[in-house]
Amino acid sequence: MLKRWPFGNDPAKVAGYRSFWLREPASRPLVGFSYRGWFPLQEFAASTAWQACRYLTPEMVVPERFLDDQERMLREGEQVEDDILRGACPSQAVPWLEGMLGARLRILPGSILGEEGSRGWDDLSEIDLDLSGRWARAYLAFVQVLVTHSAGRYPVSHGTLHGPSDLAATLRGHSQSVLDLVYDPDTAQRLLERLGESFLRITRTAWERIPLWEGGYFDAQYSLWAPGPIIRMQEDASALYSPDLYRRCLQPVDRALAEGFPCAFMHLHATSMFLLDAFLEIERLRCLEVNYEESSGGPPVSGMLPYWRRIQRADRSLLIRGSFAPDELRELVDGLDARGLYLHIMVQGPAEIDALRPIVGT
Repeated sequence: MLKRWPFGNDPAKVAGYRSFWLREPASRPLVGFSYRGWFPLQEFAASTAWQACRYLTPEMVVPERFLDDQERMLREGEQVEDDILRGACPSQAVPWLEGMLGARLRILPGSILGEEGSRGWDDLSEIDLDLSGRWARAYLAFVQVLVTHSAGRYPVSHGTLHGPSDLAATLRGHSQSVLDLVYDPDTAQRLLERLGESFLRITRTAWERIPLWEGGYFDAQYSLWAPGPIIRMQEDASALYSPDLYRRCLQPVDRALAEGFPCAFMHLHATSMFLLDAFLEIERLRCLEVNYEESSGGPPVSGMLPYWRRIQRADRSLLIRGSFAPDELRELVDGLDARGLYLHIMVQGPAEIDALRPIVGT
């Protein structure tokens, strides 16, 4: 069955995703196994070569140089029998929106970050997304190259974009962007609103160029197919906000982002769980993706289960991504409802998959 469809993308898998979004009764979770890791910069020869430089410029991003490695990684779907579809997006290593809004992109060992600045209010008062700018053109060109090359063999998606709070932290500085909300809340909130508008505009612009796949939309980072328009939201810098600051200043922006997308979802880390109730107050947020990061200092499964259960009790679909030892995965599966649950499991090789399959029921 796997070899019949390029990259294992059997259209019949769409039914599992539909059930996930509808949170229909299920005997087991939706399950995907992937050999891909946390650091996409090093997964492509094209981006690995950037590490010889201090800063990334749009001219260094040549989409065609990613295609061979992209297909090689997609072929894991022809070797691994699981429930998921596999597709591609513009390089996940690039903080595209920071570049589009004028930040320099600093190349670090293993990652690229928008260089933190301290831009003044006069400079930021009219900040806007210029679709004719170099970084916007590079991003949209990457989308088009993938659409052409895929030729319908795999789904293409928007790229990984950082959210308004992350953008404000880059442009104003992480500490200053929070102090702004305390000492100059009106100006700071207007900035968040403008950054939200930029996030929304580039997301919609990308989707104007991307064909649907089996009638639906896709997010390549999490191999997530959706039956309706999708937006991938992210607010990592909100970990510095109090619940009150988030509700007053950032929640309205996130609510506006989710409003026009029936399958809106948000990427979260364990560091933001103290804001979980506030995220769940966004009615249009249909799904939450939570990274399991025990190996890098996050709580173990026992510590994350109360938060994951809270998401499920709020009638939201739950996507969990991470690496799991067999006992961790057993605790997770036993502790959660299989309805609307998708486990995106990162593995090192086939032997690890074989050890985990009986636990998830595949």
